Amino acid sequence: MPSEIAGVRLTHPDKPLFGAGGPTKADLARHYEQVAARILPFVKDRLVSLVRCPDGCDRDCFFQKHGGKTMPAQLKRKEITEADGGLDDYLYAADISGLVAAVQMSALELHIWGSRIDRLEKPDRLVFDLDPDEELGFSDTKQAAVELRDRLSALGLKTLPLLTGGKGLHVVAPLERRAEWPQVKAFARGFAQMIAAEQPERYVAQAAKDKRHGRVFIDWLRNERGATAIAPYSTRARRGAPVATPVSWEELPGISASSRFTLADMPERLQEADPWQVASGWRQSVTSELVTAVASASSGG
Repeated sequence: MPSEIAGVRLTHPDKPLFGAGGPTKADLARHYEQVAARILPFVKDRLVSLVRCPDGCDRDCFFQKHGGKTMPAQLKRKEITEADGGLDDYLYAADISGLVAAVQMSALELHIWGSRIDRLEKPDRLVFDLDPDEELGFSDTKQAAVELRDRLSALGLKTLPLLTGGKGLHVVAPLERRAEWPQVKAFARGFAQMIAAEQPERYVAQAAKDKRHGRVFIDWLRNERGATAIAPYSTRARRGAPVATPVSWEELPGISASSRFTLADMPERLQEADPWQVASGWRQSVTSELVTAVASASSGG
């Protein structure tokens, strides 16, 4: 029986999306309605790609970044220029109804651009995705996150930790919208290569799987035009309905897994203070001097 949440009509609201007996489509829609005040600052007016799982997380899922005629009206479209010069429609949400509309299409993950639609060429976030080799534990990933935090802080960039809901961590630096994509990408690449060059036994800055044995991959590739990263408070398409959850540096040591928080934990989590509120007054950016500094260090200069 259809139901309506945030003005969006849900078909099959009782359909399990995270395995038999797990949270339903209506549960997921209510989640976004409940976390609206927390999630909208990260997703509103930002291009978003969806991981859609029409038959739930246990069946085939697919990635969708372009709009189409069958998309609900609450999920907006913006025509942008592709790298090859062509034009195509991309998706974004203007309010919480857009996210619920994505749920109606069985979208279990929301992946966001690093810039907003009004200034698409100037990112407002820097993201390092720490992806550990399978033989490493979460403690290794946490240690890597703290080390990146300290090294970025020494360069003048404050950061926040995000549990991705998978096995890794994101180290996120909110930015003022000054630098354009090429400069932010150059800094991210140079910083990751600098850390990997200094500690090659612990870190790698190359995406190749055969390079990661016993190491943490510092994925800097989220920091280029068109790249995406999991949105804070988005679920992941996995049994248990883990949620990508913002945490504080102070509580990170006591967390045992990146998938620690699930849909079931969110009501209690929302009763606590926003761990990322501390960043509301931060004013920082990626400067040409920072790009030069990490490029020189990574090359041994």
